[in-house]
Amino acid sequence: MAVNDVALEINNISVCFDGFYALTDVRTRVMRNTVHFFIGPNGAGKTTLLDIICARTKPTAGTVIFHPKNREPVRLTGMKEYKIVNEGVGRKFQVPSVFVNLSVEENMILALKGHKGIFDSIFRKTTKEELECIHNTLKRVSLDGKSGERAGSLAHGEKQWLEIAMQLVSKPEIIMLDEPAAGMGKPETFKTGEILKEIKKDCTIIVIEHDMDFVKQAADIVTVLHEGKFLMEGNVNEVLADKTVQAVYLGRGGEHDA
Repeated sequence: MAVNDVALEINNISVCFDGFYALTDVRTRVMRNTVHFFIGPNGAGKTTLLDIICARTKPTAGTVIFHPKNREPVRLTGMKEYKIVNEGVGRKFQVPSVFVNLSVEENMILALKGHKGIFDSIFRKTTKEELECIHNTLKRVSLDGKSGERAGSLAHGEKQWLEIAMQLVSKPEIIMLDEPAAGMGKPETFKTGEILKEIKKDCTIIVIEHDMDFVKQAADIVTVLHEGKFLMEGNVNEVLADKTVQAVYLGRGGEHDA
């Protein structure tokens, strides 16, 4: 495994909340330009791990190291959240957080890196290059025909795709997605998987998910967490064929909290 191919190192991460260990000595590597899923039943520590990567939660032990392209490695542990975003590590939460009263295009303008705030983003003239980037990004998520529509009028799946596009337009090297298929029907879920396979050409994608059909469709690598500990890692067929993984998931397919 070449170091140049590693996008993110999770090194022996533990986190303790009032004597309860939500994560214990978790370590793995996320490879560049892959879709890497973290799965596991409720209480496995999946969302806590994302919180640690983006500095919403401070680990009790361990480090997270980001390996940007053509730059020196960056220790994310101990950094401020906004600085991690500026380094090129973005996160989309489970509930879409688009500006419902603005148009799809205005939401994208807000997301452009370098804009200082809502008023600057809306009233500063957007360059031709920026508008072209917005259009091309919306096209990748099948929203290019809806750029003038109010974001609040979009269907649930379309709002999720818009928020993925808002992450993508700032050209991050890593995007983290917390249950992006939650609340979607099968056609929308399938479309989301195809979007992830398309955008991994330009960035690394980390996903938390419960929908196993979605995992089978889109995952390059799957890491299984159980009770805050690393259980297994491999391609999706290896992982889902493992007897221990099957036992952990038995009867738990309907759960949606991490």
